[in-house]
Amino acid sequence: MAVKVYVVFYSMYGHVAKLAEEIKKGASSVEGVEVKLWQVPETLSDEVLGKMGAPPKGDVPEITPQELAEADGVLFGFPTRFGMMAAQMKAFFDATGGLWREQSLAGKPAGIFFSTGTQGGGQETTALTAVTQLTHHGMVFVPVGYTFGAKLFDMEKVHGGSPYGAGTFAGDGSRLPSEVELEHAFHQGKYFAGIAKKLKTTSSA
Repeated sequence: MAVKVYVVFYSMYGHVAKLAEEIKKGASSVEGVEVKLWQVPETLSDEVLGKMGAPPKGDVPEITPQELAEADGVLFGFPTRFGMMAAQMKAFFDATGGLWREQSLAGKPAGIFFSTGTQGGGQETTALTAVTQLTHHGMVFVPVGYTFGAKLFDMEKVHGGSPYGAGTFAGDGSRLPSEVELEHAFHQGKYFAGIAKKLKTTSSA
């Protein structure tokens, strides 16, 4: 039976969505793993989004809290808001009370990826504060660590990402994820899928 990995994200301007696509590619490269992209529901009206200059969301399906339980592993992606996950993703987590009550997600691996506006804008705190959501569900946090290798240490070019997960800098919104950031995302997807596969194989042995 295939290992199901869900990539669940919120992206207002498309930066996190770009990372999500690369993470899906990376996870899909692992044999025996099926990957599906999901986005969480928007909480802002079309009028407000229009005033904020947000582009259309695309055709990625919206996930319900109950559908999370179908996955063998989940990677959550979101932009930061003042050093923490965006309210849209928090609202989604807040709606998972039923899963928490039954501990339906306990033991499932989970990872995190993110986008911030600046270098000091939350590349670490956004991940750290998100781990509390996973902890209450009993999920197993799988950081990417330094398995990406030397490129994570490169000081010649500005790049997002950390041992917690892949990341990008949006700047004023015009900056798109760089080649290195996308490579990091691909690597995280592949690495996470490998861990999820091992855990499922072990639990079913």
